[in-house]
Amino acid sequence: MNIYDRVKELARQRKISIAQLERDLNLSNGSVSKWASAKPNSEPLEKVAGYFDVSVDYLLGRTDRKDPWPASDPEEDFRDTMTDDEKIKAALASVMSYSGDPITDNDREILKGIIEGYLKSRK
Repeated sequence: MNIYDRVKELARQRKISIAQLERDLNLSNGSVSKWASAKPNSEPLEKVAGYFDVSVDYLLGRTDRKDPWPASDPEEDFRDTMTDDEKIKAALASVMSYSGDPITDNDREILKGIIEGYLKSRK
């Protein structure tokens, strides 16, 4: 199953069309359909993963686990080996606004600062 097939299945499960997904994420018309034969750039791929609350690795076919974070089994939990910067990037990749639209670059920077402050306070 390629990236497009996985996205198409996720859209079907959510009862939306690929065209609706593209509109919801402000992707160009037909861009997701092109993923059937070509790999997408990371930004739209991260948007789609965040929209469906799945990992990018799932979309890429690297794993069949849909959840963006592993189960609570410590042997499977890679978060302990992630740097703070990797944790922040992973958290921001899945953030959408309340309406389901992608957040703005300004909002992303504000949230990054909040997450950085939170991680520093935990140390």
